[in-house]
Amino acid sequence: MLTRQDQTVSDCLAVMAEIQPVALKHVGFKDIGADLETLRSLNRMIKESGATSYMEVVATTAEAALNSARIAVEIGVDRLLGGTQVEPTLRILQGTGIAYYPFPGRPEGHPTLLGGSPADIEADTKNFLALGCAGVDLLAYRATEADPLDLTAAGRRALGAKTGLICAGAVDSPARIAALRDAGCDAFTIGSAAFDGSFSPRKGSLRSQLEDILACV
Repeated sequence: MLTRQDQTVSDCLAVMAEIQPVALKHVGFKDIGADLETLRSLNRMIKESGATSYMEVVATTAEAALNSARIAVEIGVDRLLGGTQVEPTLRILQGTGIAYYPFPGRPEGHPTLLGGSPADIEADTKNFLALGCAGVDLLAYRATEADPLDLTAAGRRALGAKTGLICAGAVDSPARIAALRDAGCDAFTIGSAAFDGSFSPRKGSLRSQLEDILACV
């Protein structure tokens, strides 16, 4: 994710140009931190690089979240993550081919924290799949009421053999990536840990951080 502290980095176009030699296959950004035209250009750069594009909704009001879904349609992202206004969001996305992965549980605030039990995550995930979502965007390591890996395992139970369990937020080490994998996660997002250099503290470039992250998967 071309994001830091839950916002798209302001120099995201320059960063995208810088990291293209890494040949990432999945690149995303948030719905805040950059203006519409910048996000439009960024999405185009991502797709022209051959990667799948993602936008994650971190808006804190229902109205703003639905407006972000409209922006996703306007700029043509491949996958929309986050938000809790599931049924109206699906109506906005209808016919576009954009895959939707909402937040299960009770996400609150910005940066976003996650309330809810494993039972809540399992129930929400089953409900979202029944409504037509592609999966869920689980803020496992932002949990305030349960163990992150218990939440991940609950999402895995709800999905069964179907892929679509994306874990987002505070994935900042090889150990956390391995733990999420073992708990049944299909994919994860990472942003701040790469930009801060905290994923591989002894390396200085963003490219080196990304290469080390890829080596873990």
